[in-house]
Amino acid sequence: MAGRGEIPGAVRGGWERARRWGAANPWAVDIGIALLVQAAMTMPFVVPRGPELEPATWPAYGLTTLTVLPLVWRRRAPLAVLLAILAASTLYKVAVEGPGQPLPYTGLVSVYTIAVLSPPWKRLATAALMVVAVPASVWLNTRSARELTFSLFVFGAAYVFGRLQDARQREHRIEAERAAARERARIAREMHDILSHAVSLMVVQAEAGPVAVRAAPERAEAAFEAISATGRDAMAQLRQMLGVLREGSESGSAPREPQPDLSGIPELVERVRASGLTVTYATEGGVRALPPATGASAYRIVQEALTNVVKHARARTAEVRLAHEEGVLRVTVTDDGRGPQAGAGGHGLVGIRERAAAHGGTAALGPGPGGRGFEVRVLLPVPSEEGVRA
Repeated sequence: MAGRGEIPGAVRGGWERARRWGAANPWAVDIGIALLVQAAMTMPFVVPRGPELEPATWPAYGLTTLTVLPLVWRRRAPLAVLLAILAASTLYKVAVEGPGQPLPYTGLVSVYTIAVLSPPWKRLATAALMVVAVPASVWLNTRSARELTFSLFVFGAAYVFGRLQDARQREHRIEAERAAARERARIAREMHDILSHAVSLMVVQAEAGPVAVRAAPERAEAAFEAISATGRDAMAQLRQMLGVLREGSESGSAPREPQPDLSGIPELVERVRASGLTVTYATEGGVRALPPATGASAYRIVQEALTNVVKHARARTAEVRLAHEEGVLRVTVTDDGRGPQAGAGGHGLVGIRERAAAHGGTAALGPGPGGRGFEVRVLLPVPSEEGVRA
């Protein structure tokens, strides 16, 4: 079974590599298409022919090649290429008596290209041109209704396939832009959390430093050490994020490092304690492995909640609780400060809601137990351990 699954994956990988190479080398792709069309149009000249059929002469083959050559420029001037193909094809039918082709390969490729790449006015001009050119070509060839119907059908199909490909490409571009916007929002949220947390702690420590220098020099020394540690930690996290952004776009870029998770919360709590806030940390239930994205979001939620306590709550104590329940992780951060304040929290509280929603969870923000202080309550769905390992 594993062998069967590996083959489609290898095929998809090979196709994706070929697609990327083709996007980077359009000239080579167009030359390859022209050669493929030339090979198809060569077939009537090399297969044995009956004495009643037109002879396969070199001048006829040369004119056939002349109808194929414009395809090399099909992306750069698709309508001009179609006109050149029609002119060469008309010359072939009028000037020589050579073998016919089972399909109008060059015209089909040109019409498809116009349908994919050209603006509406060029597509409309092409449609008008084909309404005239197709009946004229049939009149020069067999003058049969069957050929006219078939020719109109295949050219219409080429145009429809081209429009479908254009719609598919536009959908991919829109989805890529949406994905880029989501990634920019994620990066902005991460940088906000890192900088807001670090700067808030450093400001608190810096404001307490001058007082501590006069009253308790040992506390001043601890405050300056906390400022230094907080700054180094923020720089390390920002360097990690920038390394991830550079990864794949620069040679020798910084390696991707693990995002923070629940194991980093005790250290986070210690840094906040160094600011003078009394913080307790407790866990409930059986601790189990989390998906990396869920663990990173839980860490950032706790970080942002504590940052808001330091910046806005004027609290003396705060409590962080993580409850591992069946199918869910419950994150609760409570303080004994001023409670909800208009305008407090700003982007941080919005970011908490967004992180919870991104995982299909919920976030409740409001007064703490008994209406005292402020409480952040977040529920994050957690898959089973088998799902995490998968």
